Amino acid sequence: MAKTIHSMIRVLNEQRSVDFYQKAFDLDVADRLDFDSFTLVYLSNKEQEFELELTINKDRTEAYNLGDGYGHLAVSVDNIDAEHKRISDLGFDPKDIVEFESGGSLIAKFFFIKDPDGYDIEVLQRHGRFK
Repeated sequence: MAKTIHSMIRVLNEQRSVDFYQKAFDLDVADRLDFDSFTLVYLSNKEQEFELELTINKDRTEAYNLGDGYGHLAVSVDNIDAEHKRISDLGFDPKDIVEFESGGSLIAKFFFIKDPDGYDIEVLQRHGRFK
């Protein structure tokens, strides 16, 4: 059986991205592999084995075009209201909290935020299938 282990995004500025993911989602550098033309930085925390891989191409000077194919990365939290306030207090400008219902039942409570490179991140209240 396959096991998901990481998702990769390309970022322009390593330190800016590492700082954002550490402050916003408590992801720390688990490994850093430096090569001649690129660097790979793996971020994770104690709650999970899944990692976010940041790829930094050293010759890149302009922002990446995210196109229309990228969806989002999702993280779950224990208290969506407290996380929204904390992330707002950090100055990261999250969108409003949304409650998504079907048939009168709460499916998800979430908000979105963009990282420094424009990638969307969905922050979900732990509930139902979003553990």
